[in-house]
Amino acid sequence: MSISHADAVTFSDLSRNPRAVAERAARLGRVRVTHRDAPDFYLTAADREEERDRTLATASRLFLALIKHDPTAHALVIAMPEVFPWVRHLSPAELRAFTLELVEALSDAAELDVDATSQEVIAGWRATARIKADPAQYAEARKPTSGDFGPVEVSV
Repeated sequence: MSISHADAVTFSDLSRNPRAVAERAARLGRVRVTHRDAPDFYLTAADREEERDRTLATASRLFLALIKHDPTAHALVIAMPEVFPWVRHLSPAELRAFTLELVEALSDAAELDVDATSQEVIAGWRATARIKADPAQYAEARKPTSGDFGPVEVSV
C-alpha cells in the first residue's frame, strides 16, 4: 500500500489527539506517523498486521512447495526477470541460487519474523549484477589479490 500525505500524521498530532489518530488508522488501515527527530513509524490495528503476517506465511509456503516439487525452481526462475530486471546480468546458476536464497529468506521472514534477511539477499545479488553489468569492473573484481587490506569496518 502506498502512503500519501493524506495518510500521514505528525508525532505531535498523535500526542495531542491520540483518539482521532487511532480512529483514522482504523478507518484507513494504517497511518504513517512522522517524527522530526526519529524514524517514521506506522500505526495500524493488530488484526490487520496479523493478517499481513498470515498472507506472507502463505506466500512463502507456496514458494517452498513449488521448489520442493521442482528442485530447479523453473517456474520461479522464469518469473524473476519480471520482478528483478537486473537478473539478466546473472548466469543461469546464479539466478537459480538467488531464487532459492530469496525463497528461504522469505520463509524466514514469514516463519521467524526475520524481515531484514530478504532485503539483504536482494541487495547482495543486485550488487553482484551491478558489477557484472560493467565488464571492466567485473574483470577487475575477478583479479587475484594478495596481501592484507587491513581491518574490515562493519556498519550496523
